[in-house]
Amino acid sequence: MDDVASQFLAANQTTLNLAVALILGAIIGLERGWDAREQKSGERIAGIRTFSLIGLLGGISVVLAQEITVWAFPVLLLSVVAMAIVAYSERLDHIRNFSITGMVGMVLTFCFGAIAVAVDPVIATTAAVITAIILDNKEQIHGWVNKLKAHELDAGLKLLVISVVMLPLLPNEPMGPSGVLNPREIWWMVVMIASISFVGYFAMRLAGTKKGILFTSLFGGLSSSTALTLHFARQANLHPALNAQFATGILIACGTMFPRILVYCFVINRDLLPSLVWPVAIMTTLLYVPAVVIWRRNSGGNQLNQPTLGQNPLDLKSALVFGVLLTVVLLLGDFLENWLGDIGVYVLAATSGIADVDAITLSLGRMSNTGLSLDTAVMGIVIAATANNLVKSGMAWVIGNRKTGLYVAGPMLLSLSAGLLVAWIQ
Repeated sequence: MDDVASQFLAANQTTLNLAVALILGAIIGLERGWDAREQKSGERIAGIRTFSLIGLLGGISVVLAQEITVWAFPVLLLSVVAMAIVAYSERLDHIRNFSITGMVGMVLTFCFGAIAVAVDPVIATTAAVITAIILDNKEQIHGWVNKLKAHELDAGLKLLVISVVMLPLLPNEPMGPSGVLNPREIWWMVVMIASISFVGYFAMRLAGTKKGILFTSLFGGLSSSTALTLHFARQANLHPALNAQFATGILIACGTMFPRILVYCFVINRDLLPSLVWPVAIMTTLLYVPAVVIWRRNSGGNQLNQPTLGQNPLDLKSALVFGVLLTVVLLLGDFLENWLGDIGVYVLAATSGIADVDAITLSLGRMSNTGLSLDTAVMGIVIAATANNLVKSGMAWVIGNRKTGLYVAGPMLLSLSAGLLVAWIQ
């Protein structure tokens, strides 16, 4: 039965792709027709029938280009553009609407039909559905744009520059003494820290300060709890009324960091999991439980609107400082490892953990595959997590304020002590 179906699909692939092209045009045409449903028949330039035919025409243009002449596709595409220009020009005499969104939708529909036949129906379908969603949410999108402030747009563009423009240009290879410096990985941490402040700003603005803190905490724990702690500590210093909420966010992010370590070990060396799962589970629990208690006890605290919660959505200066710190720690860790030998593994874990747990976790996981004992690797990872969370406790106290530091320090010390004890006993 499967062979018959496969043979049928292979023999009729072009026909099926043309059907997909027709359906994709109908999807976009359905949205366009619904948007213009109040207009009388004949006043609409294009609806479900026209868009369906345009999608089919795009697919047929590819077939003609393959079988007859390569000029079929550009000629038919230009014909669709010309018809759209004439139709919209005539419409301007009766309806003063200068939007060309419908015209762009017609051209895209033609292209989606061509992609469905010549490239991949899945790609064409995905693009067509996204296009229909964009067309259908005109008011919401315009509303978001109207609410966006100049400095927020500027921050978003800067984030795009340092991530999608600068990051791919950096070399992704070991450099420096013993190859401990990877420019792309270091800059990735800078991007991550900047992203934390950016996501946190808009989460609090859209969802409210308290819900935004919770959302940002979970996001930060999955990406960089150190970056989130740095950001929240600064905000707590600026807004002491929300000490408890920011402290809760720090504890949640730090607790979420531990399951992330298990994921890394699962991917690199699963033999580490039996020895690592219990220390991680205990440390996570001893951070989540106090976070819930602190949150509930202070759930009736003061509210604060996001516009006064820091006017810079992209804290790029702190991100750059952190990148420099990470570079220094990596160089120092390499020196200590070469100087102290086996003991240097623990020293390296402690020093690397000051800035980041991910790098040392990945390193020890790989080393445990090539000779490093599992017990040493597990203890090194726990030490790195301990050092990292101790540093974050210090951030909460020094960069934040005394009250935030007290909220964070107690649960953090209890969690780390229990984790080290369990790792040592095993």
